[in-house]
Amino acid sequence: MSNIINDIKLDYKDVLIRPRRSTLRSRAEVDLFVEMKFRTSQRIYKGIPIMASNMDSTGTFKMAKALSKHGLFTAINKYYSLEEWKTFAASSPECLNNVAVCAGIGPGNFERLSDIINAIPELSTIAITIANGHIQPFVEFVRNVRSAYPNHTIMAGSVATPEMVEELILSGADIVKVGIGGGSVCTTRLKTGVGYPQLSAVLECAHAAHGVGGHIIADGGCTCVGDLAKAFGAGADFVMIGGMLAGHDQCGGKVVERDGKRYSQFYGLSSSAAMEKHYGEVAEYRAAEGRAVEIPHKGDVEATILDILGGLRSTCTYVGANRLQELHRQTTFIRCTQQLNPIFGPPPSK
Repeated sequence: MSNIINDIKLDYKDVLIRPRRSTLRSRAEVDLFVEMKFRTSQRIYKGIPIMASNMDSTGTFKMAKALSKHGLFTAINKYYSLEEWKTFAASSPECLNNVAVCAGIGPGNFERLSDIINAIPELSTIAITIANGHIQPFVEFVRNVRSAYPNHTIMAGSVATPEMVEELILSGADIVKVGIGGGSVCTTRLKTGVGYPQLSAVLECAHAAHGVGGHIIADGGCTCVGDLAKAFGAGADFVMIGGMLAGHDQCGGKVVERDGKRYSQFYGLSSSAAMEKHYGEVAEYRAAEGRAVEIPHKGDVEATILDILGGLRSTCTYVGANRLQELHRQTTFIRCTQQLNPIFGPPPSK
């Protein structure tokens, strides 16, 4: 029997963070580096917990090199070969602590994952990612990977409910990726009617994960730096971004020139563009749940990284958090009907 949950569920656009008294004198005093110990692998992570998405265009080796310089993380897309991984590891060993090797659960994924991990022992993080992490075969795949690699840190997702977060953590995942349908080029909510407003998903799933000693990644829904701040304020341990990093020099995908301007192609992993590129077609039993867009080319990602980090430092000064890891404890959300003054139109995408 169908039912309705009448509690209002919220997205990032529905709230603002309430300012608090602060003793900080400057944004420069804020420490964005965090340290956390993972439940099952027992490994300790140190870095700035922002991740480039494992999408074709953002989860690249070039992106990893640029982000790693600042202590940020990259989930490397699953389409790189073993030889390409070996070349990357040999040329950029300093990046290996800030990347994850990604895999799906289809045929051949476990073998490819094993080949890469066995060839590059310095790789310590595995990301098992599919669009719908609520299915039982996904849980079983996570258990199998955990059994094979007891000392590796495992990320798994995507899901959107506390129950699945708990099940994946108890099945061996250290970090669960949370978010269904909120991505900038994801059309799952339109094609299926399924999803969960991202702020509420993060609040509820973070509570569940922390209750059993796990961690979460807030994945999808961020349109600006303020949304990352809200995700951290809601309890996310990591925030994963795709669209905000798209269109830079470090991205994969085609760059076209039109009327003297350069544009980059950006598409969802479940889009027709992605499936035709990697599998030759959209299988007849499924529908595409993503779209392809062309966005103005943005140049080097360095300026975007600095803008993101600067914005997060500013958030912390507004609420009196000396460290990013304190932001959750210092955050009170207030419901709102409007965040921005629209008199001069929408703000720039950056």
